[in-house]
Amino acid sequence: MASTAGKVIKCRAAVAWEAGKPLVIEEVEVAPPQAMEVRIKILFTSLCHTDVYFWEAKGQKPVFPRIFGHEAGGIVESVGEGVTDLAPGDYVLPVFTGECKDCAHCKSEESNMCTLLRINTDRGVMIRDGQSRFSIHGKPIYHFVGTSTFSEFTVVHVGCLAKINPDAPLDKVCVLSCGISTGLGATLNVAKPPKGSSVAVFGLGAVGLAAAEGARIAGASRIIGVDVNPRRFLEAKKFGVNEFVNPKDYQKPIQEVLAEMTDGGVDRSIECTGNIDAMISAFECVHDGWGVAVLVGVPHKDAVFKTHPMNVLNERTLKGTFFGNYKPRSDIPAVVEKYMNKELELEKFITHEVPFSEINKAFEYMLKGDSLRCIIRMQE
Repeated sequence: MASTAGKVIKCRAAVAWEAGKPLVIEEVEVAPPQAMEVRIKILFTSLCHTDVYFWEAKGQKPVFPRIFGHEAGGIVESVGEGVTDLAPGDYVLPVFTGECKDCAHCKSEESNMCTLLRINTDRGVMIRDGQSRFSIHGKPIYHFVGTSTFSEFTVVHVGCLAKINPDAPLDKVCVLSCGISTGLGATLNVAKPPKGSSVAVFGLGAVGLAAAEGARIAGASRIIGVDVNPRRFLEAKKFGVNEFVNPKDYQKPIQEVLAEMTDGGVDRSIECTGNIDAMISAFECVHDGWGVAVLVGVPHKDAVFKTHPMNVLNERTLKGTFFGNYKPRSDIPAVVEKYMNKELELEKFITHEVPFSEINKAFEYMLKGDSLRCIIRMQE
């Protein structure tokens, strides 16, 4: 791949020209990486609900034309000036947030919220120079969360790339670059359920099922799935969920139902819907004295979390998490190794696969609620 280093590459990309309209496969020009940037060849990418949310652009600033995509696996094609820990041929997972390794957050053992490379959904350009690396006939096509993996080649800041084991199958581990790690880490790194404990998971989409998988790995004995869609219950059994509660089946608040089921409350809860009422229920359903609730879902911008202060004073703990508290460069390679060592199962998250030319089918599957993760094969 070295022959293309320093040159503009022409390749296919799925361009979103306007909100909610099918993506169009176009020939785009991808500029060489600048200082602290890396150009990668994407081999596999997958569709996450966040892509769909910003493609629909119903509740936030629309930025178009744009190349979406942020869950992916690829190979380094070339590196820009100053990049020392990656080289052409390395296997990488691009991540929507980063790790500069220099800021206060990166130096903290407790935080993964890098000051320089924290997610910015409004920015459609590279932070180096405020320019896009994508263009069609000289006109810029905007980036998405610094990754834009719905393109055969993309340019990413070095701090947003996890270098992984070259033996890892990219068509499987690509799903670790967003949703699966978010749910898994929320349980393993933040909730930390003791062996034999009870865990309630609110929302059984891909992130919630990853949280349940984390509870299974941790050795929780009761993993209670909470969802208003009973179709999800059968699938959830594969992820260790062994009890199910549908809030629609009860007249009373679901936190009261869970407290009755568990002699006072669950030991841990993980909220993966972003629904404010579910967030409050997830907190109020944990046991006093030791219960811990972890919020993962992103709420509506006007949402307000309300609970009686006694719920906190009675020694319940409320925590939040971002990307499962994983630092992308430092921690994600070890999560890949969990898969390689068969501690973590990824195949069960992958429900569909399509060639790049049929990428719009992936959107259809997700909008219908048929898929957890749909893998998109970039090289046909």
